[in-house]
Amino acid sequence: MATIASNKRTAHRWNLLAMIVIGVFFAFGSFWLLQLMQATDIDAQLGGPPDEPDYIVENFSFVRMTPNGQPSYVVSGKRLAHIPLGDVSNVEQPLMRGVEPGRPPMTVVAKNARIFHEEHRVELFGDVDLQRPKTPASEALRVRTQAMTVLPDEEIVKTDQPIDMELGASSLKATGMMANNATMQMQLSGRGRIVYPPRQR
Repeated sequence: MATIASNKRTAHRWNLLAMIVIGVFFAFGSFWLLQLMQATDIDAQLGGPPDEPDYIVENFSFVRMTPNGQPSYVVSGKRLAHIPLGDVSNVEQPLMRGVEPGRPPMTVVAKNARIFHEEHRVELFGDVDLQRPKTPASEALRVRTQAMTVLPDEEIVKTDQPIDMELGASSLKATGMMANNATMQMQLSGRGRIVYPPRQR
C-alpha cells in the first residue's frame, strides 16, 4: 500500500510539475504575444517601422523658397518614398532646376536620387546629366557622370567620379569636380584631358 501511495504522490508531483512548466511556457508566450501586439500598435500609431516608407508620392514636384520668399529651386520626379529613419527620401527619375532670380538656371537629371532633408543634401545616381545655359559671363556647361552630390542651398555640385564635360565648344574628361553656380567657379581634381576647338582662320 505504501508503494502504491508513493507512486501516486510521485505521479501527482510529475503532473503538477508538468502543469507548472506548461503554465510558465504559456506565461512567456502570452508576454511575448503582448509585447508583439504592443510593438505592432506603436508601429501603427507612428505610421509603421521607421526604416520603411511612411508616405509615397507619385509624379511629385515641390519648390524650395529663399528666406525672402523667392523660389530657389524645384525638385520633381516620378516617385518619392520618404523614410522616417534619418528623414531621407528616395526618388526615381529626379529632376532639379535652380530658379532663383539673378542666377543662371542649372538643371540636373539622373536615374535615382536620395534626399537628406535635415542636411539639405541630394545624392544623385546613374546617368547624371547637369546642364547650364550660356550667359553673358560664361559659356554653356554640360557635365555627365554616374554620381553627384548637390548642395542646393549653397548652389554647389560635386563628384569624385569620372566626368565628361562640355564648356562652350571645348570638351574635357577628368576625375572629380566641384562647381559653384553662385560664384561661377569650378575646380577639377586629378588628371584630365582638354580638347579645344580648332582656331578659325
